[in-house]
Amino acid sequence: MGMLDGKVAIVTGAGNGIGRAHAMELAKHGARVVVNDLGGSARGDGSGPAADTTVELIRRRGGDAVADYGDVGDHEQAGALVARAVDTYGRLDVLVNNAGIVRDAAIWNMAVDDWDLVMRVHVRGTWSCCHHAAVHWRGRAKAGETFHARIINTTSGAGLTGNFGQTNYATAKAAIVGLTQTLAIELRSIGVTANAIGPAGATRITATMPGRDQIIEPDQVADDQWEPLNPANGSPLVAWLASDGSSMVNGQVIRALYDQIIWMHGWRQGAVVASGNQPWDATKLDAILGARLFQTGVEALYFRS
Repeated sequence: MGMLDGKVAIVTGAGNGIGRAHAMELAKHGARVVVNDLGGSARGDGSGPAADTTVELIRRRGGDAVADYGDVGDHEQAGALVARAVDTYGRLDVLVNNAGIVRDAAIWNMAVDDWDLVMRVHVRGTWSCCHHAAVHWRGRAKAGETFHARIINTTSGAGLTGNFGQTNYATAKAAIVGLTQTLAIELRSIGVTANAIGPAGATRITATMPGRDQIIEPDQVADDQWEPLNPANGSPLVAWLASDGSSMVNGQVIRALYDQIIWMHGWRQGAVVASGNQPWDATKLDAILGARLFQTGVEALYFRS
């Protein structure tokens, strides 16, 4: 018996790298998987049958999977993707939004089209898939069905801390965190949780960065072999988040880096100053904020003019 037996999962951007690893891991534990991938390059150019390779790998290992070649940035095609899962397997239980591209440049060199396309794939693509999945799940809940469903979105270190040359990508990945936290609030009453993961690995996307040209596909690494840059290192976390056992985790950001799983705490209140119920005087803020708050890190200071 697998921990995901009976569940139906969609994994977007699953033709290569991290997405392929997620799809294979979910299938390993019994999920039936819709493998979505437009089949384009890391920059989002072109299309192709990349999803077929992942499907073949899953079937060769005894799993059940079908391919989908839709563009998740197209709202109607995202809807068709969810419909494919329901039409093929009768339901949808797990949505893993992994599809993404990069078009890096410093902001003074970045073309507006490169901004728009990255936002389209990451943010609109994630939102559209979540929208159609939520419609499906809300319909089941209104019909009286009780179930557990999961959304697992993908952020990155760039989205959490920023990265030079990635104003588009970092903004998109940060937006996905806000989307995830809001989905966690909106969908929890019907049994759906939403969390975001920040995985790592030597992928086509990281290979676009200077000095990082290595690409590792998860099926190139033996199951019992440890490889720190294996894109599959975070996939067991995805499988657990997809399971019923993760019900207590909702609206969280979790990074999977090398051999570590890291629970991120995000924006937390730090040091505080208060005016003592009086209007602030901008001319005095240098002494209050610059000299006292940001340099000392004192947790609470109360100022009276």
